[in-house]
Amino acid sequence: MAGRKQWWALAVLVLPVLLISVDMTVLGFALPFLSEDLAPTGAEQLWIVDIYSFMLAGLLVLMGTLGDRVGRRKLLLMGAAAFGAASVLAAFSTSAFMLIIARALLGVGGATLMPSTLSLIRSIFTDPKQRRTAIAVWSAGFSGGMALGPVLGGWLLEHFWWGSVFLINVPVMLVLLIVGPFVLPEARDPKPGRFDPLSALLSLAAMLPVVYGIKLVAEHGFGLKAAISVLIGLTLGYLFVRRQNRLDEPMLDLKLFSNRAFSGSVVTNMLGVFAMVGLLFLVPQYLQLVLGLTPVVAALWMLPATAAGIAGALLAAWLAKRIRVSLLVSGGLLVAAVGFLALTQVSAGGGLAYVVVSFTLLGGGVALSETLTNDLVISAAPAERAGAASAISETGFELGGALGTAILGSVATAVYRSGLPEGTAESARDTLGGAVATAQQLDPVAGQALLESAREAFTQGVHVTAWAGVAVLVYTGVQAFVLLDRKKSSAVRI
Repeated sequence: MAGRKQWWALAVLVLPVLLISVDMTVLGFALPFLSEDLAPTGAEQLWIVDIYSFMLAGLLVLMGTLGDRVGRRKLLLMGAAAFGAASVLAAFSTSAFMLIIARALLGVGGATLMPSTLSLIRSIFTDPKQRRTAIAVWSAGFSGGMALGPVLGGWLLEHFWWGSVFLINVPVMLVLLIVGPFVLPEARDPKPGRFDPLSALLSLAAMLPVVYGIKLVAEHGFGLKAAISVLIGLTLGYLFVRRQNRLDEPMLDLKLFSNRAFSGSVVTNMLGVFAMVGLLFLVPQYLQLVLGLTPVVAALWMLPATAAGIAGALLAAWLAKRIRVSLLVSGGLLVAAVGFLALTQVSAGGGLAYVVVSFTLLGGGVALSETLTNDLVISAAPAERAGAASAISETGFELGGALGTAILGSVATAVYRSGLPEGTAESARDTLGGAVATAQQLDPVAGQALLESAREAFTQGVHVTAWAGVAVLVYTGVQAFVLLDRKKSSAVRI
């Protein structure tokens, strides 16, 4: 592609990534409003939140390999149409069940969009230095979207009804559908081989139970149902891997994992997101329920982290010209670990400055490292397998997020519950929000005592989670330095 057209194509490819990341964070602000309107049960509300990422994580590998076969631009445009239509359905849902279906369809659309964008960047930018810059812009769009979601959601809900948070997707998808065919080239595997329906079924059947089991742990703690679900998924995953190793033309080329740059980057991404998302589960609650900030004000205090994330992503390409990639990735993760360390200093009486510093370091460090590891992932894979490689990386991202919420969230909840006085009402022991609601029903003295103990217990949970994040990121940084060392790695030099 000509130089100018390449960058127009990149601008178009950032649009769906921006929206997908906005959709990951915007719904939280709309929940109280749609709950009042649609009156979902507790289980239905959880499915409204979870079904999107549930479908997204389960379908990424299948959609990535499908894009390699049918064409990545074709799959991207089909996904854009599906995403736009599902957004309209979600916005005008008249029941909780209808909204759950719409959110599931949004997940299907998102699964076609995510691997297609990154794999098309691999096809469009053949020059390694330009490609690294393009991935930096792509990563900056993702980081910006995650932080834009709460601010945008808060503003829309002050002026419009809850469905507006879904309708913002429609004009962006229309732009993609209109402009995409003119600026995006088609790309596919020229020799994709025979499509194996059983492999496709096994990939989906393996992923969905694992993700479902992880979410059960996040919601209810470790239990038999969650263990059985994960075990079923792992068993089916083993059957999928065994089948891929036996096929002459596998759906997923597992030889990609023999490349240290590829496998090391995927694991680094997953562990980095594991730590970050586990923190994102707790800090908004700390800002609103411990420090007493409104949702919009809390979101605005997160904007420095957004700026740091965008800066970290864009600086990655420039720094990689001067500093060894393994050192940069490791350094970014260690900077993020320092951010977690700052969070151990917050208290129930205050700590806003520590939160801002923590998230700024975390946002910049993780964005820097993940920009470079995403570049390594698609550089290490052959161009014709870019869709499958991108899907593996993004599946690791989704699983890291789910595991971070489940494991670190469960640890924080256990610390919170153990820190409350004996005899505390069960409604207050479940969540900090439950404690706030219970305190409002008590006399002022008892209510204030409950709030103080609940806030102190929750803050202790934040401390334990932050120390766990420090440990995970230090380990990940050391691992990245070893596995991504270009002297020992078989990666394509970028």
